[in-house]
Amino acid sequence: MKDLGSQVAYWDGVGATKTFTHPVDFSWLARVRPDARVLDYGCGYGRVMAELSEHGFSDVSGVDLSSALIERGRQLRPDLRFAVLESPPDLTCASASFDVVLLFAVLTCVPDDAAQRAMVAELSRVLAPGGLLYVSDMILQDDERNHRRYAAHAQRFGTPYGVFATDDGAVCRHHDLAELHTLLSGFDLVDKHRIEVTTMNGHRSQAVQLLVRKR
Repeated sequence: MKDLGSQVAYWDGVGATKTFTHPVDFSWLARVRPDARVLDYGCGYGRVMAELSEHGFSDVSGVDLSSALIERGRQLRPDLRFAVLESPPDLTCASASFDVVLLFAVLTCVPDDAAQRAMVAELSRVLAPGGLLYVSDMILQDDERNHRRYAAHAQRFGTPYGVFATDDGAVCRHHDLAELHTLLSGFDLVDKHRIEVTTMNGHRSQAVQLLVRKR
């Protein structure tokens, strides 16, 4: 998946210094057993993993394509299980290996439609029937600054509307909510809500969280 691989240099460099902020709504996980098998896909330095552990989840693991972020996570929380994702989106685990998968601010880092579909298909493979996929990601913003970024990138590269480059070199994507529903159409929607987050570069932005269940 070139759209992931092409940004490893960013996430192993300046990206490895960022702070990630998407919140976990633990009311959505209230009925999940404490010993459920949980995967944080695109875990970064393990912020969400740490929160899960502190809320009593005992079988939590995380993967990320950035070895620098994984090393940062291991230094911060040596008690947690981290692994580098060597060939994204593919995981080395067997099918139906997890009861819950979290995908927090990962789709925004994967601008290409086909790459996103391949990722979601892989996560569906490793989810057990009835398992939960918890997605938190960025939606299209309505301010002039972002409109200019979307239009400039679409005109130059012909990419989906909502793709843009940050000032420090990442290529990201904000999504039309209907696009996210289409991407996750193979799952059953359990819940959704809109939130406001602080981006990794310090801007306040609109996001959405979706909880879906594997059929």
